[in-house]
Formats: sequence, C-alpha cells, structure tokens
Amino acid sequence: MYINYISSQQDQAIGILITNVGSPNAPTKQALKPYLKEFLLDDRVVEPPNKLWWKMILNLFILNTRPDKSAKAYKEVWGKYGKGSPLIDICNAQLSAIKTNIQQEFTQKIEFEIGMGYGNPSISSALQKLASRGCTKLVVLPLFPQYTSATSGSTFEGVTRELQKWRWIPELRFLPSYYNNQDYILALANSILEHQKTHGKPDLLIISFHGIPTRYIEAGDPYYKECKTTAQLLVTQLGISANDYKITFQSLFGKEEWIKPYTDVTLKELPQQGVKNIQIICPGFSADCLETLEEIEQENRSYFEENGGETFHYIPALNTRKDHTDLLAKIIKDNL
Repeated sequence: MYINYISSQQDQAIGILITNVGSPNAPTKQALKPYLKEFLLDDRVVEPPNKLWWKMILNLFILNTRPDKSAKAYKEVWGKYGKGSPLIDICNAQLSAIKTNIQQEFTQKIEFEIGMGYGNPSISSALQKLASRGCTKLVVLPLFPQYTSATSGSTFEGVTRELQKWRWIPELRFLPSYYNNQDYILALANSILEHQKTHGKPDLLIISFHGIPTRYIEAGDPYYKECKTTAQLLVTQLGISANDYKITFQSLFGKEEWIKPYTDVTLKELPQQGVKNIQIICPGFSADCLETLEEIEQENRSYFEENGGETFHYIPALNTRKDHTDLLAKIIKDNL
C-alpha cells in the first residue's frame, strides 16, 4: 500500500532536510538500550560476517552492558548546548541559521526540518512533515563532511526507505559529502587560527576523524581517502609542515582492526616523544557530540595528561559558527 503524504499540487514547496546520526531521548540506561539497538542493527554501521551471530552477541551481551556505560558518558555532556543532547540542540540551532540565510535570498516556499538516523526526530517523521506541507522537491544534506557507508550511505537508505511508501515520489537531491568544499576548509582553518590567537601554537596539531573498520575501506568505502584530502587541504590552508600535524582516528568499537593510527594510542605515546603541548580538532564532526565532548575533551585528555602531557586543547566543532552555517546554506542553495 502506497501512502500519499503530499497534500496538494497547489502551493508546492521545496523541502530542506539536514540530518545527523542522532542521540538517545535521555541520558539513561532505559533510553540508551533502544537507541543503541537501532544503531548497531543497521547493516551499514556494523557489517558482520554472520548476522545471526552478531544479533545474538548484541542482545545477550552488548545491550546488557553498554547502555549503562553510555548513559554515564551522556550525563557528562547533557545540556551543554541547551536542555538536552548537544548534537540535537546544535543541529536545531544550525537549521535555524540555515533557514534565515536561505529565506533572505529566496522568496519561494521552502520548508525546513532536521532528521536523525537513529532516535528522534527520525528521518521518516521529518520527511512526512515536509510532505504534509506540500514539498514536491527535497534537498537532503547529511551533515557528514566525509562520505562513509555507515553515515551518508545509511542516511540515503533511511530517506529512500520512507519514500518507497509514498505514492507521489518527489524530486530528490541528495548531497553525500562536502569534504573538499573550499568554504568548509576555510571555516576549519579559521577556527584553528582563532583558537591559536588566544592560546598560541601547539607542539603538534592532531586532526582526529571518526574511525571505521579497515575492511570497509578494502571493500571500496571512500572515507579514508576523503579524510586524508580534507586534512591535506586544511594544513595547506594553514601553511603548516608535515612535522606540525598528525592525522588520527577515534571511536573504535569491537576487536577487529580499524584504520590507524588510533587517537587514544597516539595521545598516550606523544608525551614520551617529547610532545607535551597539543591541540586537537575533529573535522568530521559538524556538531559537538558525545564523541568530541566526552571521548576527546575528557577521556582522551586524561590519556595525554596521565602519560606526561602538559597542555591539551580541544578546538570545538564548527557548530553554529557563521562561516559554517553560511557554507551549509550555500551548498543547499546551489542545489535548489
């Protein structure tokens, strides 16, 4: 059965959807369990050789231990950028800035929503809201600068899964990545230079991206290449040499090999190599979230300092910086 969500051919509109990974509804074990289950059962996030075996491990072990640990981590950052999840609060603020930017230039009817890959508000609910307001064209921008199947690919599946239920399929523009966008590179460079204007230059700049298993790269995922390109464009813009920075990968999960070098291992080793003053930026995160505010700012800071590091500065994600929201708006406007 096909559902006709689009209400009328009159007063047709363009729908803008920005997406991100998502967050649990609350920083509690009870809220984390269904959120993690939805996330870890996505075949694009975890590509197990044996799905039945993975589901058994997930239900018997991981979902009985990890929710409590994750809830404690979320409590450390909850409310930092508003009343709830930092990621959701920042995404809402980003959407507001993007909306203001676009509406200043375009007079046609344009509707805006955010949708999360997991948790609320969902991609499906966001698309249904856009359809109910007469959107016959959709522009979807996942806020993942570098493409990987686990993020942008999963988002595309979420969008098309919902659209398959519709009788009237809208025109769709899906924008999978912007890793080499010059305005994005400039915004990253500006955030670093502004930070260094106040705090000085470090011994080493760490450029940390979210990791993925090595076998995903071997299967053809372009993520590693796009991360390296972003980093190279960034350091070129900054005018720094190969000895001034290091690219690393964070947020490991499971026991298989992920792309290296690992951020946590690197931060434990650097003080022994005489590197006592570092600054770290995470260009793959368009908004600060658990992986930056808790994993990097707290957990990885402790690894560095406990092993002899002296000065640790996390440079925040681009979040709601005007140069950031302006570039996101420009990407969307170029595709209207």
